[in-house]
This record gives sequence, C-alpha cells and structure tokens, in this order.
Amino acid sequence: MALSRREFLTTTASAAAASGALTLIASDATGGEPVKTEGAQPFFKVYPIGTVEKTKGSTRIRILDKHAPALKGLDGWSHVNVFWWFDKNDTPAKRSILQVHPRGNKKNPLTGVFACRAPVRPNLIALTVCKVLSVEGNVVTLDKIDAFDKTPVLDLKPVIGSDAPKDAKRPSWL
Repeated sequence: MALSRREFLTTTASAAAASGALTLIASDATGGEPVKTEGAQPFFKVYPIGTVEKTKGSTRIRILDKHAPALKGLDGWSHVNVFWWFDKNDTPAKRSILQVHPRGNKKNPLTGVFACRAPVRPNLIALTVCKVLSVEGNVVTLDKIDAFDKTPVLDLKPVIGSDAPKDAKRPSWL
C-alpha cells in the first residue's frame, strides 16, 4: 500500500521522534545518509547533541556524553549560537505555514517565514545567541534561551564579532 506524502511525513516523523532522530526532509524511506534519487529531494536526519534544561531560574544545555569532548575550549568564548529544534511545532500543518504576521501581531504586515523568526517554518531549526556563564563537564550554563525545557539542541557554534555586519538593515515593523 502506497502512502501519501503527508502520511509518509507523519509516519517518518513519529518513527524519528521515537528513535531520537529528527527528520528534516523526507521523500523516500531509505533513511541513513542523505539519499539523492532522480527528481526527488534528499532525505536527512538530524540527531540532537543535547537538551535544554530550565530549572529554578537556571538555564543549561546538557550535552550527550558522547559529544562532551566537543565542548573543549567553549569556555573561552563569551557567547554561543545555539541551534535547536522547534519540537513543539513539528506537525505537517505547521511546517506548511509559509507566511505569518511577525510576532503574532496582525498590525505587522503578512511576511514570509524566511523574513522573520516565526516558530513555524518548513524546517524547524531555531537559533538563539546566548551568553556562556560556565562550561563544566557536559553542561553549558547560559544566561537564558528562548526554548522550552527539554528542547532538543542540534549544534553549538561560538559567536564571532564579525558575524554581525555593520550595515545590517531591518524592516520597519521590528
């Protein structure tokens, strides 16, 4: 029995969630490494490297033990880009929303999700710049993050001063 694309995405997302994998784009059921077939989109899996922990006014990222060696030297940086997954919005319906009123404000113009920071988008990758307070073992303590407790973390990258261009512009609604 052939599954519709929507049924396949739903089934794949459920299976990936159960296995700890996050499915980004699914067009065939082969899984594993990115697969390219004639006329089809590649299939990718992303595995969390850790999770957000928010308790008693403290914000931490607990890195999986197997990835802890990757934290070496992070304590030398003041800020880190935290890439995380909008796991609470991971439904086919929310992934199909392509335009929103930024910040949920109907007074803001209808805007494409690539032109704002809406939590609904085709791939639910989020980015927050966080101040690093400490790195101890496999735990990174941050000043704050706009992710929920138990949110999957995909990657960490140090913030470099030259990341922000001096001539960056922004829309008037911001």
